[in-house]
Amino acid sequence: MNVSVLVCLAPGSEEIEAVTTIDLLVRAGIAVTTASVDDAGTREIVCSRGVHLLADTTFAQVANDSFDAIVLPGGLKGAERFRDTPLLIETLRQREQAATLVAAICAAPALVLMHHQLYPTARLTGFPGLKDKIPQDRWQKDRVVFDASVNLLTSQGPGTSMEFALKLIALLTSSEKAEEVARQLVLPCGTEG
Repeated sequence: MNVSVLVCLAPGSEEIEAVTTIDLLVRAGIAVTTASVDDAGTREIVCSRGVHLLADTTFAQVANDSFDAIVLPGGLKGAERFRDTPLLIETLRQREQAATLVAAICAAPALVLMHHQLYPTARLTGFPGLKDKIPQDRWQKDRVVFDASVNLLTSQGPGTSMEFALKLIALLTSSEKAEEVARQLVLPCGTEG
């Protein structure tokens, strides 16, 4: 089974969330493409804590490609860049309509999805400091939330990155594969939720 995931990166993206997700997906045998969402079209991204990452490509070059999931790491500035990128927002709208998997963590659920009124019925979580930007009746206090009715995975922040990535692996492949990756990392089984 060939599974592919697009991980978006932007200046100010949270590096733990991005790199942890990328790493665990690769360990699971998932093909990962990283794409820079940067106005200048540069592939080099300076993340929220100053770590430099080099994206495989730019988002504009892969926006029309087919991926099994798109991942939006958080980080305040990175999420704001995602929010302000019309091509990315249009791609997310298309994925929402097609019910294809989107995964967002930390600031991305509130600043991207809520800002653009994407997934208006979804139960979700995100960075607790941005909880006020998510309707109270939809906010979930869990560290990782998957709403199967809309195919949306959300999580709270850097400390939940492994759980987020393991749940994504389980959704894209199997729970057994997620448990295998968790064991390789000396994580307790069942961490993927």
